[in-house]
Amino acid sequence: MRAKPTQRLLAEFLGTALLLAVVVGSGIMGERLAAGNVAIALLANTLATVAGLYVLIELFGPVSGAHFNPAVSLVMAARGNLVWAVLPAYIAVQLAGAAVGAWLAHAMFDLPILQLSTKVRPGPGQWIAEAVATAGLLLVVLRASQARAAAMVACYIGAAYWFTASTSFANPAAAFGRMLSDSFAGIAPASVPGFVIAQLAGAAGGVALHVALGPAGDRTSPQEMPGGEA
Repeated sequence: MRAKPTQRLLAEFLGTALLLAVVVGSGIMGERLAAGNVAIALLANTLATVAGLYVLIELFGPVSGAHFNPAVSLVMAARGNLVWAVLPAYIAVQLAGAAVGAWLAHAMFDLPILQLSTKVRPGPGQWIAEAVATAGLLLVVLRASQARAAAMVACYIGAAYWFTASTSFANPAAAFGRMLSDSFAGIAPASVPGFVIAQLAGAAGGVALHVALGPAGDRTSPQEMPGGEA
């Protein structure tokens, strides 16, 4: 049975909130336990994100498609798999969920709820990394089979944490939520516009690659496919 519009929006809100709680919370925990070893902190952050993302996609995918990502929702609308009239609501709840998830992580670790990140992430290398990360994510989303989608998206994001200079946000909602946390996973507000532009460009590139590669074969409808990270 197809989920009601309110159920789909609730799933996108909860999924994005929990995803950001995982990303921000595991970054805080990892940094505290790593005793200054940034590599160990990033590894902890990565493993928690991969596991959390897999579970969230499996949990909310049947309800809303588990986009958790405005770039993915925009692509789905452009492809006719999400009604354009619904797109603004999807993006609104994703952004709201991202903020709530960051605040929830702060509350769990007894930190000030309202923060702004001071971690500047500037430069062309970061923007190229975000374009590559987002293009790869969309390629996985558009081509993965239904049975393998959650695992493939989670594994791709986990790998992209390490092979991209930006640690693979690949998600405008994630950039927004992480802007609101002055923690290990944060990004300064001044760095967010460049990341979002690169992410949208990367999403367009991922769609172009998908079209160039031809039919993906055994897979589900794009509307039901997950949209991923962090």
